[in-house]
Amino acid sequence: MGAGQKPRLILVSRKTRLQELIERFNTWPQAKFYLEHNHVDAVDYLREHDVYMQQLLEAERILKRHARFQPLERSYLPDYRFSPEDIVVVVGQDGLVANTLKYLQGQPVIGVNPDPKRWEGRLLPFVLVDLAHVVERTCEGKSHGKSITFAEARTNDGQRLLGVNDLFIGPKSHTSARYALQWRGQQEEQSSSGIIVSTGFGSSGWFKSVLAGAIGVTGGVT
Repeated sequence: MGAGQKPRLILVSRKTRLQELIERFNTWPQAKFYLEHNHVDAVDYLREHDVYMQQLLEAERILKRHARFQPLERSYLPDYRFSPEDIVVVVGQDGLVANTLKYLQGQPVIGVNPDPKRWEGRLLPFVLVDLAHVVERTCEGKSHGKSITFAEARTNDGQRLLGVNDLFIGPKSHTSARYALQWRGQQEEQSSSGIIVSTGFGSSGWFKSVLAGAIGVTGGVT
């Protein structure tokens, strides 16, 4: 961070399952009826919501002590203008961190797991008790981060798409696509539902599942 630049702390969050259900059904009683009708424990939704809200409030209190503060809900990410001096704190699951990364240009990201008993996360190395210390070191430029490489796809009409974990290239329907693969001067015609392009960061996710399935079909030959 350059001299004289004051950081701004952006707290990225998402709606809980409870909030999304209430938006869908208008009231909690209607949402609860839907859950119970489908034999889903409504109390679990309440517990998850309460823990997450408490963690967000505490994270906000911590961040406001250190620098300028801005809350940001996930749905506003595509239209939000991040500044070079921003430090982004994501409180949520792995998917929220991955989604946030797509809209950044080198700003540091601190991933906080709000409920370790419920969620595991490769992108969530910190818990709330770590936040003050990590933010201090990041503001001072003393933190040690890891860089990741995005996958990029460009279409013939100029559209551009970035993938943190992977990209799927293929038709939207369940039909097969015909395409040609070229590599080091060799070309091969293929027909399938599509291609998965995985980053190193995403290699332990969907791509790993595809490889495991392939090994199962081929009897261990890849």
